[in-house]
Amino acid sequence: MQTAQAQSYLTNPLWERIAAHMIGGAAAQSFTRRLARENLWSMAYAEAVVQEYRRFCYLACVSGGKITPSDAVDQAWHLHLTHSRDYWEQFCPDVLRRSLHHGPSDGTAADAARFARQYADTLALYAASFGHAAPASIWPLPDDRFQTAGVRIDANQFLLVRKSALPGRLLRMFARPGR
Repeated sequence: MQTAQAQSYLTNPLWERIAAHMIGGAAAQSFTRRLARENLWSMAYAEAVVQEYRRFCYLACVSGGKITPSDAVDQAWHLHLTHSRDYWEQFCPDVLRRSLHHGPSDGTAADAARFARQYADTLALYAASFGHAAPASIWPLPDDRFQTAGVRIDANQFLLVRKSALPGRLLRMFARPGR
């Protein structure tokens, strides 16, 4: 059961503007299709990620601090940033009514620790704001969030095979030391 605070986001004018906005502007349908295609996701999953991106934007505006998206939500954010007219000329000024800048990691261990803390805080804020835990299929646990983040593979150039599908002998042959 959702608390009154968690249900209140539905009538919050900020949420109403975010929910009503066609992300990607006139290209809203192609935005979701492109997100699915570029990440090798089903359309249903891409649509769910776009909804979670909306929630992330809401949290970014109400948090009072810095928050960190899941990798899937970050992919939606990256794509939205490429729709620069929609993002900077409509979404930020008219919908969010503030700028929402993307601040990537500088690659240091200290920055990685900061992002990990922010991500855990984001999940807690999500649950408090929306009355339920973030969906694990889009928002993995903090220990899993940064394990493979940033790794992108072009499936048109490479064959991807799940390790569990390989026979042990073949798996050992291709295993990298230390993994």
